[in-house]
Amino acid sequence: MARKARKVSIVGSGLVGTACAYSMINQSISDEIMMIDRTYERAVANALDLSHCMDFTSTRTKVSAGRMEDCSDVDVVVLTAGANPKPGQTRLDVLEDAEKITRDIVQRIVGGGFQGVFVIAANPVDIVTHIVRDVSGFPRNRVIGTGTSIDSARLKTLLSEVFEIDPRSVNGYAMGEHGDSQFVAWSHVTIGGKPLLHILEQHKERFAHVNLDDIARKTRDAGWEIFTRKGNTQFGIGNALAYIVRSILNDDHKIIAVSAVLEGEYGQSGVCIGVPAIIGEGGIEEVLELQLSPEEQLLFERSCGVIQSAMASLTH
Repeated sequence: MARKARKVSIVGSGLVGTACAYSMINQSISDEIMMIDRTYERAVANALDLSHCMDFTSTRTKVSAGRMEDCSDVDVVVLTAGANPKPGQTRLDVLEDAEKITRDIVQRIVGGGFQGVFVIAANPVDIVTHIVRDVSGFPRNRVIGTGTSIDSARLKTLLSEVFEIDPRSVNGYAMGEHGDSQFVAWSHVTIGGKPLLHILEQHKERFAHVNLDDIARKTRDAGWEIFTRKGNTQFGIGNALAYIVRSILNDDHKIIAVSAVLEGEYGQSGVCIGVPAIIGEGGIEEVLELQLSPEEQLLFERSCGVIQSAMASLTH
């Protein structure tokens, strides 16, 4: 019996969309990738360029250009198209433009018969993810934002430099808004399975230089550090997208900090925000409800309030 080809569409053929496609090709994540862009010729050009990687990869990924109405047999639609903030703006400042773009895209994709999983990276990602769910009518498990996945990766990288270890030996999450109100759940950060707070308590002199507030600030501001220097981020978020898609297509059940619409978890409902969740074939298999410290719970509620206030500003 022939195996069903695993197909992914990437809507937005800019820097993030192409970085995602490039990561997926080099990791052999899907069998087919369809590039979609409002400028069809750019989608064609990027599909051609990406297809020329195949002689140098371990497996072949078919890459083509398509349109939003062509996604009926696609497993995952990756949405990167959106409005980019200008210097001096925050991610929330582009909300109105992002809403218009998102509604049009989702209506066309769902109207074409798409029944798979949406994975969203367009900013402000928490609110755009909520809009995708609202417009599509899909259950929450089939609408996933990248959320604080990239922020959590940045946190692990920073900690790996401080403690001189591989970042993959660090486990922990940035949570809340993918933006200024995010926070690090320090009570759940571990290194080699040992709680970070215990390490700092046991080795006060050795790690006296470690400033957790400074690390949290650098985690939060890392994206802007990149953006102000070159005008965009692409490789980290492209790989984060590929990582989420791989967990869906392979049914990996990876635990990833993603944007999910809460349904009572952490005492919140109806807000889409960055939380750790199990990602598998059905999308979000389960939202993990960590036992946050009282201070962390307050920070989480504050972040929810920021997102809810921004949502309330929309006219729809």
